[in-house]
Amino acid sequence: MFDTLSAILEALPYLLEGALVTVGIVIGAMGIGLIIGIHMAVGQIYGNRAVRWAVGFYVWFFRGVPVLVLLFLFYFGLFALIGLNLSAFAASILVLGMTTAAYQSQIFRGAMLSLPRGQFQAAKALGMSDLTAIISIILPQALRFSIPAWSNEYSIILKDSALAFVLGTSEIMARSHFVASRTYHHLPLYITAGCLYFILTWLGVRALLKLEEKVRIPGYAH
Repeated sequence: MFDTLSAILEALPYLLEGALVTVGIVIGAMGIGLIIGIHMAVGQIYGNRAVRWAVGFYVWFFRGVPVLVLLFLFYFGLFALIGLNLSAFAASILVLGMTTAAYQSQIFRGAMLSLPRGQFQAAKALGMSDLTAIISIILPQALRFSIPAWSNEYSIILKDSALAFVLGTSEIMARSHFVASRTYHHLPLYITAGCLYFILTWLGVRALLKLEEKVRIPGYAH
C-alpha cells in the first residue's frame, strides 16, 4: 500500500504536466471546431446547393470515421503526403478540431433552425443584408442556445484527447502509461489518470454552466 501511494505521489507532478497538455489539446480543438462549425452551419442553412452538399459530406465523413482512424489517417497519411510537418501535439489539435467541427456544426445548425424564421425576414425588411442579419440577429441567439450541447461536446473531446497518445503526444494517458510500464503500478496510476479526466470534465462543464447563466437573456427562453 505504501509503495502504491509513493508511486502515485512521485508521478503526480509528471501527470499534472500532462494535464496541461490535455487542456491545450481540448482548448485548441474546441476553438477550431467553433470557428469551422459556425461557418459550416451557416453554409448548410443559407448556402447554395453545392455548399450544402460539401458541408453534408464533411459532416458525414468525420462523424462516420472513428477518431483513432482519423488520427492515423491524417498524421501518418495525408499530412505526410502534402508535406505538412506538424508535431504530434499540433496534429492532435488539428484532427480533433476538424472532428468536433462536424458535430458542432450540427449543434449550431439545430439552434439556428429553432429560432423563429420571422426574425430573419424582419431583419431583411429593415434593410439588413443576409450576412448582417445572420451576424447581428441569428448567431448571438444561436450561440447562447448552443452552450448546453457545446458543454457535452467538450466532455466528448476531452475523452477523445486520450487517443492522442498513439501519436506520441505527451498528455495524461501517455504519461500514465509511461510511468505504469516502469513501476508496474498499473491500476492505481490509471485510476489517478481517470480522476484527472473527471476533474477536468467537471471544471469545464461548470465553467460553461456559469457562461450560460451569464449570457442568458432575462425573460427570454429557448
